[in-house]
Amino acid sequence: MASILVVHGPNLNLLGLRETDIYGTATLDSINKKLESMAYEKKIDCLFFQSNHEGQIIDYLQQHKDHIDFIIINPAAYTHTSIAIRDALLAVSIPFIETHLSNPSKREHFRQTSYFSDIAYGIISGFGAKSYELAMLAGIEYCQHNCV
Repeated sequence: MASILVVHGPNLNLLGLRETDIYGTATLDSINKKLESMAYEKKIDCLFFQSNHEGQIIDYLQQHKDHIDFIIINPAAYTHTSIAIRDALLAVSIPFIETHLSNPSKREHFRQTSYFSDIAYGIISGFGAKSYELAMLAGIEYCQHNCV
């Protein structure tokens, strides 16, 4: 069975509570439940991981590299700072979609640089919680065409 890993970066555990004018009112749990349902419907296994710590994200990617076919990652603030997570994604060599709830291009200048976009399979941003759903649709399609 194909497997998709969804990685949520720092502060995403507070979705639905923090800056709802930017990130919306959906909670991380509601997003995960929707994605799990989408994957289950297509007979694809789905794993979820959230951490506020860069090293934990790197460790998780490395530890699960042999069991994952595709990654959806919202690096959150690490988008603009983490060469280490970028290197981990290159090292595990698993296709991934960079996703964001907001559109970083319309945010502060420092949020407009991504260390991931140039190595990503694709980028989906600016659609709130729907960004994750669109990424899941793309991940499912990838797995249906490329995974055994």
